[in-house]
Amino acid sequence: MGLCVLGTLPLELVLGARVYRQPRRLFLAMLVPLCVFVVWDVLAISWGHWTYTPRYVSGWDLPGSLPVEELVFFLVIPVCGLLTLETVRKLRGR
Repeated sequence: MGLCVLGTLPLELVLGARVYRQPRRLFLAMLVPLCVFVVWDVLAISWGHWTYTPRYVSGWDLPGSLPVEELVFFLVIPVCGLLTLETVRKLRGR
């Protein structure tokens, strides 16, 4: 996840994607998908539809047995996607 953030950070700092400079807009854009996917994961874990191999997670679980890595994934990947989208929009003149 760290490499994803580092890899897209130049989009904000060098190319001016302006995602981090609009924290309220970023928060609002991520709020619904974050809630939906967290609830979805917690339900799937509680119903036994899927689990996480202990070898690949830290062992730190949030309420609902959600690994902290899963929450980080739900935060980092959409931000990287938004950075990419906003950079493409800027470069295309939109």
